[in-house]
Formats: sequence, structure tokens, C-alpha cells
Amino acid sequence: MNNVIYLFLRRLRVPLITLIVVYSISVLGFVLIPGVDDQGQIYQMDFFHAVYFVSFMGSTIGFGEIPYDFTAAQRMWTLFCIYATVIAWLYGIGTTLALLQEPVFGRMMRRRSFTSTVKQMNEPFYLVCGYGVTGSVIVRQLARRDIRLVVLDISQDRIDSLQMDELPVSVPSLCADASLPDILDDAGLQHPKCIGVMALTDVDQVNLSIAIASKLLCPGRLVISRTESDVTTANLQSFGTDLVVDPFRTYAQYLSLAAHAPYMHLVYDWIHNPFHRPLSSVYQRTKGRWIICGHGRFGRALFRAFDESDVDLTVVDVDSKKVEHIPHQVTGVGTEAVTLMEAGVLDAVGIVAGTGNDADNLSIIMTAREMNPKLLTVVRQNIHENRLVFKNSRADFIMEPGRIIANRILAHVKSPLLPAFIEEMQDKYDDVWAHTLINRMSRVVGDHELDSWAYVVGEEETPALLEAQRQGFELTLSLFFKDPYNRKRNLHAFPLMLRRGEEIIMQPGELLEIQSGDEILICGLNKSNRRMQWTVNNYNVLHYVITGNDASNNLLSRVLKKRT
Repeated sequence: MNNVIYLFLRRLRVPLITLIVVYSISVLGFVLIPGVDDQGQIYQMDFFHAVYFVSFMGSTIGFGEIPYDFTAAQRMWTLFCIYATVIAWLYGIGTTLALLQEPVFGRMMRRRSFTSTVKQMNEPFYLVCGYGVTGSVIVRQLARRDIRLVVLDISQDRIDSLQMDELPVSVPSLCADASLPDILDDAGLQHPKCIGVMALTDVDQVNLSIAIASKLLCPGRLVISRTESDVTTANLQSFGTDLVVDPFRTYAQYLSLAAHAPYMHLVYDWIHNPFHRPLSSVYQRTKGRWIICGHGRFGRALFRAFDESDVDLTVVDVDSKKVEHIPHQVTGVGTEAVTLMEAGVLDAVGIVAGTGNDADNLSIIMTAREMNPKLLTVVRQNIHENRLVFKNSRADFIMEPGRIIANRILAHVKSPLLPAFIEEMQDKYDDVWAHTLINRMSRVVGDHELDSWAYVVGEEETPALLEAQRQGFELTLSLFFKDPYNRKRNLHAFPLMLRRGEEIIMQPGELLEIQSGDEILICGLNKSNRRMQWTVNNYNVLHYVITGNDASNNLLSRVLKKRT
């Protein structure tokens, strides 16, 4: 605030001096110019009356001549003072209005207000740096869960967009460079309620600076960062960044599942993507040759992921040096029918248009689809503003980096158990098991969004369960899934995984007895999560779920029980 006051006083220095000088001369003139009292005697106005008269005269609110009628000399001086004070006031007011409209002053006031709002936050919140495609998706999804957020972005247009979004919770935001440590500190990096920092800008070096500052100032704070460079990825991981999301690697793993394990791919999609693919979208014809057009970062990540799954590949790239080490390769862009014919599009099962140019990518899949209508098409969308065109391109998969990063981060924020579940599923289970699981998911949520959440059995997250254990009740997993409004009805949810120390149980039975310290991963409808929280946190509700009776011990409850 000291900077704001300093700027204000510095800019108004001349107008203030002008006002002081004009008022001083005006007062002095009324004191020195003699007047005449009601007896006709010479009268000298004192300083009190002079200051009083000049004060209300200078503000042009009307006046009377005090304490006696003025002489001609006094009225001449009054006439001079009226013009002088009015001009001085107009000068001062004009300078003040100009200062208030200056961008620098506006930024300082907004930063001051923003800092004050953040300091007063008394609920846990995430600091989100970057409100592009990724940041906007994450903010909207977390706000829907009533999670508080603070947003920084270098673009005022994006901040204005955030303020116009109809979010269910208030989100303090500031247009500033998030790579500066003092900006991060003002945004609550060291605030005791800050639970995590997300570096989601479009510049890898800025994300790296945010992650480094976060780990140095608050080593225990959760730090999540996006990256689009192998060098930056290695750098972020070297100092313990909790989650580093590379959209190309993430999508390559996601797409490789579709090529060799379609039902496992659908499980992955339902868990990570709020707008998941329908059960009918499973592609049975995925065995065969795939064509990858473009051997940049995305193409290389796809090539590695597909190669590990023993998928036959042909790579098309305009630079022959990039693909000379690949057994099956064709030089060209892929937009020409001749190039695609040489790559074997007629016999292929899928094609990936993964170049850095959106127009080329759309041209590739349109040409390929005309030559082979049964082809499974994957297209990379580089510019978010082209979403309408891509949405109507009829591509089977659209790879948009911003949304991929957002879905991956949201899955991690919702539950750190999700990565462990995916890893266990891919390592130890086959596509038949995944087919059974996806059918169960479909029966529970239908066409609605599948949500996932986790509990750690303990005093912090499930105090009612521990209280019931102390009361001698045997607790099974089924208690989580009984409706607290009607215990005979089950919630639309089921357990995905239970982790007890080093032991992992996939799809545990609901009669399994739970123990303190158990980590339970659950999926289902979001409204089931809200009811489940009521059960595990309120002992009276849990007592009803277990016994069918109310456990409350207030006076009204005792009277009603006695009467019955």
C-alpha cells in the first residue's frame, strides 16, 4: 500500500502545492484588506473568519459576506479568489482522474486488492498459474467441487474471461508474470492454506521457474507442472516436482491402449475424461498396421508407445533424415494420396495426423478416409480456436494437448490412487477383465459422467468409522455404499481398489472388513460421493446405516424414544 500512496502523492504534488498556495494567498488577502463594521469603523478580518470564508467560497457552495458586508476592495479580492480557487480545484480534480485512469495505478490497486483477498482466505486452495485451455478446464472442474482457487496469468484478456465465467465459487485472479517469486508470494504460495501449485502456462521456462520457486520457498507443497520438452521434463523431475505432465507421452500411452487393449483403453478414458467415450465406441479392428504422419515430439512419443506394444508402424515425415532409421518410412507430408498409398493406407487399420499444422492434419484424415472409409482416424489439434472445425471433422480421436493435461491433473488431484490403479490394471490384468469392469461402470453411471474419489480410513477423513469401531461395531466396505437417506438402498458407486500397506486388492468385495489406514478408491456418480461423505463423517448417520436406528442422544430424541 505504501507504493500506492507514494505514487498518488508524487503525481498530485504540483496540484496540491497549487491549492495550498492559492488558499494561502486568498486567506492572507482577506486578513490584510481592511473592511468596515456595522458602526462604520475600520475592521480587520481575523484568520479564522478568512479561512472559513475562503473554504466554502473555494468549493462554490454559496456564501454570505461575513462578518460584515464587504467593501469594494474586499469584493474585488473575492472575485479574484473565486476564479483562482475554482481553477486550482479543476486542475487538482483533473490530475486525480487522470491518475486513476492510468494503467500503472490500476495495476497497483488491483494487485493490492488481490493480495488482501488472498491473505484473508481461510479455506484450502490451489494456486493455478496460467488460465489457458488447461487452466480453465481445471478451474471449472475444481470449482464445481467447491474447491477454492487463486489464478495468475500474464494475459489480461484471460483474466477478464475468468471473471466473466459463472463459477460457483469466487476465484481471486491477477494479471501478472507468475515466474516472479514476489508475485507467487502475493498469490499465496506461502499461505498456510495453500495445498498445491499448478504451473500450467504455455512456456516451459516459466513453468520451470514456478516449480523451482515453489520447492525452494515451500519444500513440502504439492507442485504440478505441464511440459512440452524432454529437457524440461527431466529438469522438473530432478528436484522432486510431484507431477509432470507431458501431453504427447500421456496421449501416446492412451492411444496405444486403443491399438492393443480397447476395453482397457475405455476404462482409462472413463476414469480420466469427464466426457468419456460410450461403450459402443470400442474398436475391435485395431490389430494391423498404423500410419503416423509427422515425426515430431508427438510422432516420436507415439512411435515409442506403439513399438512397445508390438504394433506394425509406418511413419510419414517431410524430413527424410528424421525417419531414416525407421524400417517402414515414407517421405512426404501425408496430405497427398500418392504418399498415403505408398504408406499402405488401403490395408492400414488406423492413421495418426500428428503434424504441427492443423490444416495439414485435417487434410490428411480427409484424404485417408476417402481412400479407406473403415480407417480409424486420430488427429492432433494444435490451436484451441479451431475446435469447431475439429469437432465436425468426424475424427475418431482428437488430440488437444490442453485438455489432455487438464484431465491428467484432475485425476491426480481427485485421488493419487488413480495412477496406482491404472498401473496395476495394465501390469496384471487383461482386456477381458477390463471388459467386465467397463460393463459394471456402465451399469452404475449409464451415460452420466463417471467420477472417482478416495478415502483413507482414519480420524481425519472418516472419523465416524473409527468412532463406530470404538463402539464395538464390525465395519465392512459395504457401509460406504448404503444410502444415508434409506439404508436399504445402495448408492450409485462401487470400490475400484483397496490398498493396505503394500497389498493392493482390485475390485474388493463389499463384505471385506476395513481397517484403520486402508486407502479405498471408489468410482460412481458425484452425488454418491456427497452422500458418502455424510456417512463417514457423521456418527449418527453411520449408526443409522449400520443399525437402522438413530444414535442421537439429545432431549427430543430421548423423549421420542421413551414414548415409542
